[in-house]
Amino acid sequence: MNDDMLTRATTLFAGVALCCSAAALAQEQAKTPVHVNDYSVARESALQGKVVEYSPNSTTAPMGAHVKVQTFSGVIDVHLGNAHLLAQNKLSLEPGDAITITGENIPFGGGTIFAARVITKGATSVTLRSKNGMPLLMNPRTANGQLATPAGAR
Repeated sequence: MNDDMLTRATTLFAGVALCCSAAALAQEQAKTPVHVNDYSVARESALQGKVVEYSPNSTTAPMGAHVKVQTFSGVIDVHLGNAHLLAQNKLSLEPGDAITITGENIPFGGGTIFAARVITKGATSVTLRSKNGMPLLMNPRTANGQLATPAGAR
């Protein structure tokens, strides 16, 4: 009878240990997974090259501004997002302009696109996306060209 009680206690202890380890494993897996499709600043790279072609309203998906950049490794189509941000910051893109684009290759459709977060030409640098990859909208300006203070709670 004493052996039977020892066996039951051992079985109960093993069952509790198994449940606790399963719960711990479930908590580890419950952490937010990192999706390959998500934009990550940690995976960003910088492209340097010359503008081959600029389109403020590309009909090629994803819609928005695109620039084709001649780099050492070939011509790369870069999605810039909102062309109005470039105009608002007085950054024009003409063939032959030397530019640097910081961004990331992300999956899109059946391939990948290079999503630009920051574009730099000379001393002008324009941020086009947030650090999580969301395209930015234009900042409102006053009549004299200064950034307007957004309304709402502060």
